[in-house]
Amino acid sequence: MIVIIYGHYYNLNNIIMENIKVKNNIKLLNYTTIKIGGYAEFFAEPKSIFELIEYLKWVKQNNLKYRIIGAGSNLLIKSTFHKGLTICTRKLKKIKINKLTGFVEAECGVMLPVMANLLAQNGCEGGEWLIGIPGTIGGAVFMNAGSGNLWISKYLLSVQVLDIKNLSVHKLNKENLIFKYRFSSFQKNKFAILTADFMFRPNKNIKKITDKTKQNLKNKTNTQPYHLPSFGSVFKNPIDNYAGKLIEDVGLKGFSIGGAQVSNMHSNFIVNNGDATSEEIYQLITVIQQKVLQKKGIFLHPEVRMIGY
Repeated sequence: MIVIIYGHYYNLNNIIMENIKVKNNIKLLNYTTIKIGGYAEFFAEPKSIFELIEYLKWVKQNNLKYRIIGAGSNLLIKSTFHKGLTICTRKLKKIKINKLTGFVEAECGVMLPVMANLLAQNGCEGGEWLIGIPGTIGGAVFMNAGSGNLWISKYLLSVQVLDIKNLSVHKLNKENLIFKYRFSSFQKNKFAILTADFMFRPNKNIKKITDKTKQNLKNKTNTQPYHLPSFGSVFKNPIDNYAGKLIEDVGLKGFSIGGAQVSNMHSNFIVNNGDATSEEIYQLITVIQQKVLQKKGIFLHPEVRMIGY
């Protein structure tokens, strides 16, 4: 099978499996923003989309479990041994921006703040809000990441994916995918996100966009605990309500279990004060859910992806 990725032609049938190089027994806490995680039996950081496909083909041929992580935000990995291959995409960071049309092509490991700054530098409007989200393009599309009433899917055109079942590469247009609040079709299928195409508004005032981007970052850092290890937001906002407000209303702001604490800056953040365990984090999430349900009649759904639970 011949596929085109970033203008290059690749023959998937010619992948040389003996070139696969993986690490063993790697601490995953170094790959999550909450600084918690167990051990990966096998671990890989592909440096190209072609290498990513190689690793996934190796997984398929050896009937291994696998998991794909990006920047490690919104991710709770249980502090145990995780069999199979853990793939970290953070080195897949190629991005192309056409400042005349606003068209963007980005690999799955591109960090959202990086894209926000590059959009501003190229006079492309619409991505200023991305500056405060510590995730990757792949994770953002997977979760339909957003801020306020803005979602990444608003700017999405298409996604290039690998179908794990038959190792075929496809380009899926947004019209053929489902996106809702903190949800995408990728949470229900067996596709690995390789690249994504976006369209932003071109030929805008660079200074205005840059100033707005900087102000958005300032607003985030002034109201959210970026100085401590955290997931980012823990819970999805219920309809016509805010998770942080509900948590604060039931008296859990600052509440802690061991080294895990509900942030004093923003109640929809859980921070690791230095020695939190995955179980303490999980218990704290459960306590929050139970108390909010008991006192407010609302069940808070996590937007944190949990591995090993």
